[in-house]
Amino acid sequence: MYFVTYQYNAFSEGGILTADETRVLPITTIGKLMGLKFPERLIDFIPLATDELLADIKQVMAEHQNLGINLDLVKLLAPIPKPPRNIFCLGKNYADHAKEIKNIPTMGDVPENPIYFSKLPTSVTGPDTVILSHAKATKQIDYEVELAIVIGKEGADIPKEDAEDYIFGYTIANDITARDLQKKHSQWYKGKSLDTFCPLGPRILHKNDLRIPFDLDITCRVNGEVRQHSKTGRMIFDIPSIISDLSQGMTLLPGDIILTGTPAGVGFALDPPQFLKHGDQIEAEIEKIGVLRNTIE
Repeated sequence: MYFVTYQYNAFSEGGILTADETRVLPITTIGKLMGLKFPERLIDFIPLATDELLADIKQVMAEHQNLGINLDLVKLLAPIPKPPRNIFCLGKNYADHAKEIKNIPTMGDVPENPIYFSKLPTSVTGPDTVILSHAKATKQIDYEVELAIVIGKEGADIPKEDAEDYIFGYTIANDITARDLQKKHSQWYKGKSLDTFCPLGPRILHKNDLRIPFDLDITCRVNGEVRQHSKTGRMIFDIPSIISDLSQGMTLLPGDIILTGTPAGVGFALDPPQFLKHGDQIEAEIEKIGVLRNTIE
């Protein structure tokens, strides 16, 4: 089951894709068909989405297969356009990437424990949008395709064996980075948080359709050229470990987003380095989830 946030004319709302993935059915419409009142925003629906409710929704959608808005008529937005909190991120969670960027200040060898940083909510943008070049702030914009976890319910001190219970689903992120700012400030927050530096989408695949453990192709292309290609199973710290470790003494909330790290092939590590420039199209793709496309302004 794929969840999206879409804009139709001047109105935006959460929705679910039909089985043939050609139309989107508004969550509020599904609620009406069930005699229930569902919230318009996907982030407000996420805490309500029990397995029992989703089974009922799937049945209702099967009974009303001709309903929905054609995807050609809507604009897909980031599934969670305005996250209520900073986005949690992991650094150096693929060994090959950790090795290729070890010359960046504050980066050593392959980590023994997860490395966390965050991106501002204002860095989020959606699919098929521009990534601002911020020419006055940076000259070294880089790409990083990442699998993103969307948390489904509140929890703290979560055991690894229970971690999947706290997941709503998965989407794609591009952890856009200003490498010169990252080096200048000797930390990652500023260089990762410029406006539009966190494309998300185009949809969320519910966890029931992607059970742990899984090993998906993860790829990034720039102007059609493959720059990154790996498998999500090559993460140093797997998804249950990430959720359990991050939640120790820290409460995770529904709608929280966790970026799980990027594989080797970033522009900074190429010889010579290849940073993104005006007009470049970046395609971040993860098997079973989709393709997230953006263009540098």
